[in-house]
Amino acid sequence: MADASLPALFSKRFGDTPRVPAELADNAALKRLAGRASCRHFNDRTVDLDLLETLCAAALSAPSKSDLQQRDILIVTDADLRAALKSLLAAQQWIAEAPSMVVFLANNRRQRQIQAWHGQPFPNDHLDAFFNASLDAGIALATFLAAAEAAGLGCCPISTIRNHLPEVRDLLRLPDHVFPVAAMAVGHPAGPQRVSARLPLAATVHHNHFDDCTQAHVTAYDTRRLDRAEGPGWSEAKARMYAAPQRTDFGAFIRAIGFKLE
Repeated sequence: MADASLPALFSKRFGDTPRVPAELADNAALKRLAGRASCRHFNDRTVDLDLLETLCAAALSAPSKSDLQQRDILIVTDADLRAALKSLLAAQQWIAEAPSMVVFLANNRRQRQIQAWHGQPFPNDHLDAFFNASLDAGIALATFLAAAEAAGLGCCPISTIRNHLPEVRDLLRLPDHVFPVAAMAVGHPAGPQRVSARLPLAATVHHNHFDDCTQAHVTAYDTRRLDRAEGPGWSEAKARMYAAPQRTDFGAFIRAIGFKLE
């Protein structure tokens, strides 16, 4: 699909396509985004530290709420530390072969330090402080992913790092008001990766007001994905997944590291 047009890539992804302006049909940057695939299979080549730092710089060039810059990136180069993190994440077997790992941190600590350094109060100690730092980290993650893939690497975010927050905090020596939003496996892809289909644009792009996704949209999507996965359809699999409690201690951990979530 490398030579496919942007409408063709969108059609493969969503089952439908917007009316792509003719001048953008072969835009390389947009085609790279439309055709991207999560990479869970890597060869054994290491990723050069200079390259990882370059990608971090690109990621941290992304927008930040009110220019507060409440996001950091932690590159895990120590082999023992990387092994310890992978051990925590062993439920996902593919992570074991990831040659490099970075962790995206929400950092509300720095702003609190800045307030103190300038003799200013911190009256915004509420849910918005947690939300803004989390969003900044998420934007940095997405930008890093796009930069890494533009550099020829493969990536896959690892949200299950939040299943082990106390252990990760201790391993990475994270202070209060700093926590991992996600890790990222980074490496050189071992062959082509599979593009994941997404819900139709009719269900997820809204105009002027919100329209609920219909069951018909989801059923059609399930059918479109049947030839790409074994087991139950997408919606049934996600329903089963979310029928079990997950990360029920997350709020308690976030409060324990100093956030007030009122």
